[in-house]
Amino acid sequence: MAMTMHCDIVSAEKEIFSGRVTMLVATGTLGELGIMPGHAPLLTGIRPGPVRLSFDNGEEEVFFASGGFLEVQPAVVTVLADTALRADDIDEAATVTAREQAERALSDHAADFNFSLATAQLADAAARQRTVEELKKRRR
Repeated sequence: MAMTMHCDIVSAEKEIFSGRVTMLVATGTLGELGIMPGHAPLLTGIRPGPVRLSFDNGEEEVFFASGGFLEVQPAVVTVLADTALRADDIDEAATVTAREQAERALSDHAADFNFSLATAQLADAAARQRTVEELKKRRR
């Protein structure tokens, strides 16, 4: 039996996942992180995108986190995100539409244009799209 650690993925609204995992992979502010049981304590920011969990039965599950923080303690790893959801729950068509709208807004901006909002919307849509692509890759 593989070594496991407890993992919680929590959004501002609710707990998305709580259970035992053998590994968590996410993109931190300085690059990709792989967390396994026994990892040194760590607190870091995470970038929007996929969070991949591996289980002792060999299966994996992919989640989306809009950014936030990753906390690693001796036996527990916690993802704290503003928005988090299971990759299966992402509407791929809506994500593509949102990305196209944000790209259009950035290229066709008017005087009352909110550049920061459009950039944030584009980043969120792109991160959701990367999460969907990660999920598709895992299912092959």
